[in-house]
Amino acid sequence: MSTLQRRRRKRPELNLVPLIDVLVILVFFSFVTMQFRSAATLNITLPKVETAGQNEFKGSVTIGIAADGILSFNGKAATEAQLVELLRQVRDLDKETAVLIRADETTPLKTLTFVMDACRKSGLNRFSLQSR
Repeated sequence: MSTLQRRRRKRPELNLVPLIDVLVILVFFSFVTMQFRSAATLNITLPKVETAGQNEFKGSVTIGIAADGILSFNGKAATEAQLVELLRQVRDLDKETAVLIRADETTPLKTLTFVMDACRKSGLNRFSLQSR
């Protein structure tokens, strides 16, 4: 039996390292591409600004402008005249109150400039535009 040697068969192996690598990459990719959306009362798509810094807002006044030009003051609908009066009331309470303007990316420039001008006329010069 020396001429016929018994050959041992190699046991088949499954290499798990490449499979684990692929799974980790898929999980990482899903987390990177996931979008977290906050609930908003108005259907506003904020414009994208490449050079914007952190959009941290610590004030108490938020003015929303929808795509069709509808204004809101802290989540409640307001006309242009009401907005001017509300901004004056805020100024009477505290001139240093910051105002956040959340305008849809398709908002007419005329409406946005009206809101910015109303802030300046009422004496609230600390306003900012929110972007994504």
